[in-house]
Amino acid sequence: MFDLTPKHDFLVGIDSDGCAFDTMELKHKECFIPNIIYYYDLQGVSKYAREVAEFVNLYSKSRGINRFPALIETLQRLRRRPEVKARGVPIPLPQSLMDWMKREKKLGNPALEQAAAESGDAELGRALEWSKAVNRSVEWMVHGVPPFPCVRESLQALADKADILVVSATPEEALRREWQEHGLDGYVRAILGQESGTKKDFLALAAKYPAGHALMVGDAPGDYQAAVANKALFFPINPGDEETSWRRFREEGLQRFLQGTFIGEYQKVLLEEFDRRLPVNPPWVEEAE
Repeated sequence: MFDLTPKHDFLVGIDSDGCAFDTMELKHKECFIPNIIYYYDLQGVSKYAREVAEFVNLYSKSRGINRFPALIETLQRLRRRPEVKARGVPIPLPQSLMDWMKREKKLGNPALEQAAAESGDAELGRALEWSKAVNRSVEWMVHGVPPFPCVRESLQALADKADILVVSATPEEALRREWQEHGLDGYVRAILGQESGTKKDFLALAAKYPAGHALMVGDAPGDYQAAVANKALFFPINPGDEETSWRRFREEGLQRFLQGTFIGEYQKVLLEEFDRRLPVNPPWVEEAE
């Protein structure tokens, strides 16, 4: 497990996709979803597969979860759509992948590759090939996407006051490439992705800092849950209004965090606004499988 010796009195974790960088929609719409349709034979219901995958990964409270649980949720929701049932297109639900997810803590390609090799399970192999294809698509497609306005300025303002971590469910190779491309990697102590553990694991480092001195900046409910699990504060980057959120963080949230006036009513207002952004249920009808 990654460890850290504090250099400063404060810890700040920052999510990457959809939070620091406007890459979330690009990655899912151009990289993840086409590969889901191809590898899971969803061509006959591609319209609905796209709608469901976008809802799960971008526009619901599942936004930002690890790719493998997101894949399973997408397939489960797709199986419940009456339009899909009417077309008679079979939607696979890989039980062996779900079993692997229950027993494996680091839901990334290295662990999946080992499990697939040891078991020879075809469904694990298919999930691995899908995941590798997604990574190739991301490497080919995602470049030249700058950080949101005020991200760089926020990092500069925090660099000599806080230990900054990239805390993400994205593969670390992609994270390093994107943060290095825009010269942001020099501001952070570590870049932590899916191969190293979960966001909750990473934010356990908050225990090394005084109470109220750890903060997570994220755009998804999972980021907030990881912060709460480790008694860290949370500043939301609201999906669809990222620029305003980052400006608010740079102009007021950052100083409130450092001055000890963040917790309480200020964070409560932020969280209420954030909670309204993402629904639990989709806009379409779902039936029992």
